[in-house]
Amino acid sequence: MKDAVTYELIHNDRASRARRGRITTPHGTIETPVFMPVGTQATVKAMLPEQVEKLGAEIILSNTYHLYLRPGSDVIREAGGLHKFMNWNNPILTDSGGFQVFSLADLRDISEDGVAFRSFIDGSKHFFTPEKSMEVQEDLGSDIIMAFDECAPYPADREYVKNSLERTSRWLERCKAAHKNTEKQSLFGIMQGGMYKDLRKQSAEEITALDLPGYAIGGLSVGEPKELMLDILDDCVERLPENKPRYLMGVGTPDYLFEGVERGLDMFDCVLPTRIARNGTALTSHGQVNIKNAKFERDFTPLDHECDCYTCTHYSRAYLRHAFKSNEMISSMLLSEHNLHFLVETMGKIREAIENDRFAEYKKEFYEKYYGHL
Repeated sequence: MKDAVTYELIHNDRASRARRGRITTPHGTIETPVFMPVGTQATVKAMLPEQVEKLGAEIILSNTYHLYLRPGSDVIREAGGLHKFMNWNNPILTDSGGFQVFSLADLRDISEDGVAFRSFIDGSKHFFTPEKSMEVQEDLGSDIIMAFDECAPYPADREYVKNSLERTSRWLERCKAAHKNTEKQSLFGIMQGGMYKDLRKQSAEEITALDLPGYAIGGLSVGEPKELMLDILDDCVERLPENKPRYLMGVGTPDYLFEGVERGLDMFDCVLPTRIARNGTALTSHGQVNIKNAKFERDFTPLDHECDCYTCTHYSRAYLRHAFKSNEMISSMLLSEHNLHFLVETMGKIREAIENDRFAEYKKEFYEKYYGHL
């Protein structure tokens, strides 16, 4: 039986492991490498779905844990699924809820069966299992569903990480057995193993043995030094199949996007662009701009002279500063629009550079402008 989600390799960059591909899903195609805006609670914060689509985003990520708690996956199922519920007709990826559950260390208890936890909303008791995660994600109707896993913290001792990854592998087998809607949804496995290369190897061998439609790398960008993260990432990518999508979870700063693409990764997500927008920070072609800065009070030029997004073509830095200082909602809306446009546009330029075998040159050009160095 054909998988609901498939991957096609289009071109390998001549001088790096960067690759240009295409993911096909029941709700459309995704050109890769791709950055996925995060719509945690069935909304990309401060953005209309039409705006997200217009800026070129082809897939968004929503959160199983949050939607299970509110409004409830049964409500979304009755509404016709997440696509219809949130008025988004393009591909959707839902995470398993694992990261959120395990980040609530004082509210949860792990066992082989699953995780008992209390709702952050009202303190009510819940129990999540691999089977429950699959059931909830089937209710949501997302195109790509993620396996229920345990994301080990950093730092963590070797024995803990080994036990954690082995439990994650067993849970993946249960996820696969419980996953029934294979014609409309594809299950991706998640590699764990912390900062131990031999454990990463073990995890990769165990999850790829199940021959799933795609694989993610979890447990990175959780507080470890950048040099360590990239060293582990180098090893991780080599362990994953070339004919399946490779997804680095929770990464969204420009440098990590470039570093991930350079190593052969295809998919990325992060709340960063909308989160920093709500705090008055913009991503621009010449680096981050803090719109709160007093020097912008009478600066009537665009936020980014090289950007053609709605914000930059209609509003000045002075107005954006005024809106933020006045606590007006339009500040978050306009800065979120710009930041998402910036990352989506950057990923488009990365894809073009790969197609033309000039990824290294584009990375150098971008870094010199954005960071002031290579």
